[in-house]
Amino acid sequence: MKKDKLHIHWYPGHIAKAEKKLKEQLSLVDAVIEVIDARLPLSSSYGNITRLLGEKPRLILLNKSDLTNIDELKKFIKIIENKTGFPAVISDAKNSRDLNFIVKKAVELSEPKIQALMKKGLLRRPARVMVVGMPNVGKSSIINKLTKSSKTKTGAKAGVTRQQQWVRINPQLDLLDTPGIIPMKQEDQIRAKKLAFVNAVSENAYSSEAVAIELLELLAEKYAQKVKDYYNVENLSIEDIAQSRNWIVAGGNPDIKRTSVYILRDFREGKIGKFILDEFPSVE
Repeated sequence: MKKDKLHIHWYPGHIAKAEKKLKEQLSLVDAVIEVIDARLPLSSSYGNITRLLGEKPRLILLNKSDLTNIDELKKFIKIIENKTGFPAVISDAKNSRDLNFIVKKAVELSEPKIQALMKKGLLRRPARVMVVGMPNVGKSSIINKLTKSSKTKTGAKAGVTRQQQWVRINPQLDLLDTPGIIPMKQEDQIRAKKLAFVNAVSENAYSSEAVAIELLELLAEKYAQKVKDYYNVENLSIEDIAQSRNWIVAGGNPDIKRTSVYILRDFREGKIGKFILDEFPSVE
């Protein structure tokens, strides 16, 4: 199959509005929880997050850890903490991993602001913490697990949450769920492609066939045999995978569209294996 040039750009109007609203609400919160996708521990952090949040205390959650190699992921924790100066923790909203710790840490990070307000004569109030992150990293899923309910919308598509929403977790903590934000310009196309792989970019912004080809090429660099074993093929190509699944269209040709959709779905659901797509930064 001829490889099409893939260029991804996605910045819908609701995200532009969300970023503006987020900046306006920052003064109302004591701390921030940044949720990132553990499969992209570096690439799925909002590029301008430090400039956006300033010195606001931050807890970084590497969510969807059930889809990764945990031992490899732990190595990224130190890299992230050294780079940001803030604590990072492995999280898995699907299986309620470390949720009690998240609540405890969020309250702890908020305490200096609350103490400062109390010194001014104000009564103690619950910690107010904003939850931020790129689309589809699991922000709302974490909040729903913390509240043991479905108070916030979730979905497999990027951009489900469109409005900010305050949620009471317990008498000590209120969380502000926010829509996913993404840089206006995707100048780093390698990063943009990775975000498409994990469904952090709307499927309307790219061709599933082109993205599936790029994903197979990336997986082949480190995990070729695992992917070959899963699809029972000798060569990692969409055509061979289609043939192995007997997905054929009229004329006996492989069904590229259907195969591409399933490759992306298999990867996103962790069926092929547990992968981290980011590389460790080179030491100069």
